[in-house]
Parts: sequence; C-alpha cells; structure tokens
Amino acid sequence: YVIPLKADFKGRIPGIVHDQSASGATVFIEPISTVALNNRWRELQLEEEREVQRILAGLSNLVAEEGEFIKRTVEALAELDLAFAKAKYAEEIEGVEPKLVAFRKVAGGLHPGSSIQLIKARHPLLDPATVVPVDVHLDDDYFIIVITGPNTGGKTVSLKTVGLLSLMAQCGLAIPAAEGSALSIFSDIYADIGDEQSIEQSLSTFSAHITNVINILGQAEERSLVLLDDLGAGTAPGEGSAIARALLSHLLRRRITTFIATHYPELKFYAHTTPGVENACVEFDLETLSPTYELSIGLPGRSNAFAIARRLGLSPEIVSQAEGLVSPESLETEGLLAEIKQAHREALASQEAAEAARRQVENLERELRQELADIERTRREILSTAREEAKQKLEEVRVELRKIRAGLGLAAVSQEWVAQAEDRLASLEPKPIEPVVQPRFMPQKPLRLGDTVWVAGLQATGEITELTGDEAEVQVGSFRIRAAVGDLELRSRAAQPEVRERAVSVPRVASPGLELNLLGQTVEEVLPRLDKYLNDAYLAGLPQVRIIHGKGTGALRRAVRDFVASHPLVASWRP
Repeated sequence: YVIPLKADFKGRIPGIVHDQSASGATVFIEPISTVALNNRWRELQLEEEREVQRILAGLSNLVAEEGEFIKRTVEALAELDLAFAKAKYAEEIEGVEPKLVAFRKVAGGLHPGSSIQLIKARHPLLDPATVVPVDVHLDDDYFIIVITGPNTGGKTVSLKTVGLLSLMAQCGLAIPAAEGSALSIFSDIYADIGDEQSIEQSLSTFSAHITNVINILGQAEERSLVLLDDLGAGTAPGEGSAIARALLSHLLRRRITTFIATHYPELKFYAHTTPGVENACVEFDLETLSPTYELSIGLPGRSNAFAIARRLGLSPEIVSQAEGLVSPESLETEGLLAEIKQAHREALASQEAAEAARRQVENLERELRQELADIERTRREILSTAREEAKQKLEEVRVELRKIRAGLGLAAVSQEWVAQAEDRLASLEPKPIEPVVQPRFMPQKPLRLGDTVWVAGLQATGEITELTGDEAEVQVGSFRIRAAVGDLELRSRAAQPEVRERAVSVPRVASPGLELNLLGQTVEEVLPRLDKYLNDAYLAGLPQVRIIHGKGTGALRRAVRDFVASHPLVASWRP
C-alpha cells in the first residue's frame, strides 16, 4: 500500500517512493512502518495462489482419471441434444418423416432409378400458413423435369424446395410435406440458382452460369441430383436455347436426375418429344394477374404476355398487331395449351369429388357396422338376462317338484302327475339366442388367403383358409366354418399367402341341452362324449352348461375338470 503525497512534502514521511504522477507534482510513497506488513501480505498472496494451483491441479487429475467416461457422456448428450433439436424443428415446421428408398432398376435402361415423391411439399423457410404446397414426383417414364412459367411464379422456389427437402431427408430431418413422401438417397446434390455475376472476376450473368454448369458436369454422376435455374439465360435467346437443349441432351445421356427452370419455349417442345424428359409449369391467374405458385407436372407453361397486356389496359390495337406478328402455329399452340389445362383442371376436380364420395361411403358403412354391432350386443344382453331369470324360476319350480315327489312316495297317480309337470317344465326351457341376420356389405378390399377377418355371426375373429367365389372358409379357433364373403369384415392382411387346405365344413347342430350327466361311466367313455357335447353346445350358442360327474373315487372328477380347464371352447368353469 502507498500514500499519495505532494512532491514538496516527500521528505516529511520516511519511506520508499514507488511512482509519481505524470505531472511530477504527486509521488506515491510506501511508509517505512508498513514495509514489513506489505511484505507479509504479499507472501500470503503468493501462498494463496500456490494453494489454489494445488487444488486445481488435484481436481484436474481427478477429472482426467474419468476423462474417457466424461467424453462418452458429452458425446451421448450431444446426440440427445441433436435428437431433441430435430424433434423440435419437425414440430415447428409441421414436418413428417420421409421414406428413403434405394435406386431401383427400371425397364428400358435409360432411367437411373431415382425416386422423388413429394406430396404437398413446402419450402422450409417460408411461412407454413401462407406458402402454397407443391406436388413433385418422378415416375418410370422420366427423370428430367423442365419447369416453365411466368417470372415470380414459383419456379425457383420449386427447385429450392426439391433440393432442400432432399438434403434434409438425408440429414435425418423431418421434411415439411405430407405423409407418404419418399426420396432417393443421392450421392451429391448440385445447384446453379441465382445471378452470380461478378465485377471483380469480370463475369457476366451468362458467364457465371456457364462456369457453374461446367463445374457441375465435371463432378455429377448417375446418382446425383442437379438443379439448374434459368439455363442458358443471359445471352441471345437463340443461342441460349440451343445451349440449354444441348446440355439437357448431355444430362439425359449420362442418366442424371435433373430439374430445370427456363423461359425458352423451345425447351417445352424438347421435353414433349424427348423420352425421359417431362414438362412442368407454374400456374398464373389471369383474373388477378398474379401467380398461383401451384406446380403442374405433365403440362408446359403458357406465355401470358398478350393476356396480361390486355388486362393492364394496353391498347387492343397494339395487342392485336403484336399477335399478328406471331406465327399462327404459336397462337394455336397457346390455345390448345389453354384447353388442355382446363380439361386437366376439370379431371382433377372430378377425381377429388369421386375420392370424397368414396371416403363418405366408407365412413357411413363403418358407422352402420358399428351401430349394428351395438344393437346386436344390446339384444344379446337383454335376452341373456331374460334367460337367466327364466332359468332361476324353473330351478325354483324343480326344487318344489322334488319336495312333492319325496312327500308322495310311491303313489302311481301322483308320480304320473309329477312326470307330466316335469315334461311341461322341459318344454319351457329357454331356447338359445338366435343371432340377428346381418346385412351383407361388400368388403372394403378384396379378401385373400391368410387374411384375419371378423365373423359377425360368431362375434369372433378368424383366418381365411379357402376362397371359392362368394364364399370363404374361415378358421375360428379349432373349427372351420363357411361364410359368405359379404359377412366377413377385414381386420388385417396376411403377411404371406397361406397354403390351401382341404375344406371341412361344420354343420349346424341342435341344442344338446344345458346339462350332461356322466354318472356311472369310465374316464375312457366320458372324454369323447364330453368333447362332442362341448362342441355341440358352442355351435348351438349355449352361454353355459352343467356337467354332473359325481364323487366316487375322484378319478372321473379329476379327468372331467382337467379336460374342461384345457378345452379351447371353455372360457371359465367352476365346481
């Protein structure tokens, strides 16, 4: 510690001068009396620093001993953080998981086997609430798409959407598209999009595009994806169109999947007449003079210059004169394009209406099936309750009859009267519940061998083992039954087709009664009879039965109980 002191008074306090101010008017003196204290304070500071260094070194050694485990933990946390980030981003863009498909072999040898199926795809950087989704797809007939249409119509955005979504899918990200979208895994994705003119490098727009295209052609191969915007632009239209067609032919020969945006009408004709190449266009609304941003594959874009000029108020005389300067073939082509687009639009509307009607019918059929099932379940519950009540009443009457019989002894007339009463009671035995005949619905999809179906008559599921015309044989548990195809409801498809087996139809049987008396019989005699009784009771629709085996040595009781406990048609049993 020092004391600031005017230079004129520095001799009044004995001490060590450590510094002075810039003007020299003030000096900083350490008094002699504090030198020892300052030295001790400094020593303690150094000791503190050494202790801190010792503690930190010890902690560092402890951390180093667990370094490998800490490294693995950090890597695992990084993977978890990435997974959560992907999930959060997918939620923000309302994305779906795309299906990644391998390159496939296509008949003909020209197609590289790439697949792009984007349904309602959106550019990931545009507002999901306002962006117009596009459908992009490749099929076995083409792998190069030429997109035409007006400026600001969405051509470049469509190219960027295809490229970005392909990269996102290959990075393991969800893509902003609808379910069912699928993409191939491209080895490389190249793009020449935007104006790359440079004053420093003395590059014009045309030069910049050609330089990028040259670099792309030097690296691209069959499993690459190439995106080219305004191919051949920036120079004379005739020469630019010729270069664009030559580049398209080169990419076609090399079997490279390519998307191109252009204004050249010659490329429309090229795409229409060249196998492996397909036209596409972005739509334009002449009423509002604004693009709709919708992409239509299979139709070339129209030139709307004359229509736009009329809508904006250009003199009809000037527009008519301009149309006269265009060849009649071009005007006729534009008219045919307009008619084709209108027919295409009407066909799509009809298809959507038919699909909506089909979905409505399916929903109605599903609701009717559910209502019928509910009605049948309620009916069975009511009848089961009534049968239980009737059985209780009959049992009470039987108990009373047994008491009367015991009191009458051997009186012949009375015994005859009791027998008649018992016969009368037997005629009042509740009948099995007859199932309601369900109306026949055509199955939603054709049934196949091995399919799991719902058998409404048995209220059970089974597996189809044979199909003959309008009838099917269904395996339900250990039984096979025959039923009309319209009475079966598909629940799940078979993984593999099953081998056909010989049909064994089960005939309907009459009710075997609610009670089986096995008293006085051996185990060998009882088991076949008991199995047939249970089968007949199940086919007759009896909800429960009673089996009398007696006590005796216990062998028959044990055999009956073991057999009932393991029988597939017995849901539960009690002694």
